[in-house]
Amino acid sequence: MSAGNARPVLQLHIPEPICRPGDPVDFSKLQIPPAGTVKQPASDTPASELRDYAYSLIRVLDDEHEAVGDWNPKLSPERLRSGLRHMLLTRVYDERMVKQQRIGKTSFYIKSTGEEAVAVAQSYALAPDDMLFPSYRQQGLLIARDWSLVDMMCQIFSNTQDRIKGRQLPVMYSVPEVGFFSISGNLGTQFPQAVGWAMASAYSGDHRIAASWVGDGTTAEADFHYALTFAAVYRAPVILNVVNNQWAISTFQGMAGGEQTTFAARAVGYSLPGLRVDGNDFLAVYAATKWAAERARNNLGATVIELYTYRAAPHSTSDDPSAYRPADEAKSWPLGDPIERLKQHLIKRGEWSEAQHAALEKELDDQVKAALKEAERHGTLSTPPDSPESMFEDVFKEMPPHLQRQLEEFRALEGED
Repeated sequence: MSAGNARPVLQLHIPEPICRPGDPVDFSKLQIPPAGTVKQPASDTPASELRDYAYSLIRVLDDEHEAVGDWNPKLSPERLRSGLRHMLLTRVYDERMVKQQRIGKTSFYIKSTGEEAVAVAQSYALAPDDMLFPSYRQQGLLIARDWSLVDMMCQIFSNTQDRIKGRQLPVMYSVPEVGFFSISGNLGTQFPQAVGWAMASAYSGDHRIAASWVGDGTTAEADFHYALTFAAVYRAPVILNVVNNQWAISTFQGMAGGEQTTFAARAVGYSLPGLRVDGNDFLAVYAATKWAAERARNNLGATVIELYTYRAAPHSTSDDPSAYRPADEAKSWPLGDPIERLKQHLIKRGEWSEAQHAALEKELDDQVKAALKEAERHGTLSTPPDSPESMFEDVFKEMPPHLQRQLEEFRALEGED
């Protein structure tokens, strides 16, 4: 405090992650309640009575790999084995596609390692015709809906069978056949789009709901708040998922406000239910999503779900996370690995074994290799995706006269060659 001035000197707070490269990993400050301690409310509970759910953590699988508590969805062994298969297939697919990027067959790739339960369990909890507005780490949605790996790979390679004709970054899929809306590289756009689509579905008397996904960093974007405002005012039948995987490409989640409170708590100010869920617990993710879907289908409006997980891999093939976090941090994440946790739960129930798991890994690796061989028949990064004429297509529903003239000029020049 300066002389003659009674006012204190101001200091700007700059959020800092728990540890930086070279520091010992320390997750001791994380408050993780025991599995089964959070009660499941009725899906028609008023949002005003659900405030505490934004600050706790819904968990089903305990440290002994048992499913406990009110949120246990009591899924059949067959359903759980299917979920394990789709999560593992997502991981095998990711690993194979990163290798293709490293050898120059595609320019870019983003893995979902450690986050597979988010996409797969949520896909299982939604109806097959519900509309999905994903971000770029939800390839498991397509895999859980049994979409063609070959088709996904062709889009990544931008080859002659790329349905997007090379006009999107790799991993920016668009599959209307299974309700998978085009991924946008401008993060946040999918939230208001999902809310608008859900409003239209309700206005037209349809039965389908929408779900959308953004990362923790995107909650600092204006689109996030526009979406929550419209969702609350119009009771849109939509599930708004925030995947809190702790890290953006180089900044930790505290830079978006996660140091001060939870991301689920942002729902409270809009009078929306906010659920905070263990994102590495397949059963908890399924149960929370099913609860939110039931609420939406009964015209009770939107739910915000924070999926508390960890990005184990680099942000993308363009990222080196060792520059901003300890190299072994992912191994110490206290909520573990979603695939390993579901595997151990099935083993505990006597419905799975290490031998079966090894055999499944081999089967899925062979499946991905076969799909890759087929996709590569249509070319990789060095193969033009289509004839140059395609540059005139897909911009206007009906080609305007000036482009028609340019196309005719182009064809005339091609004919001269």
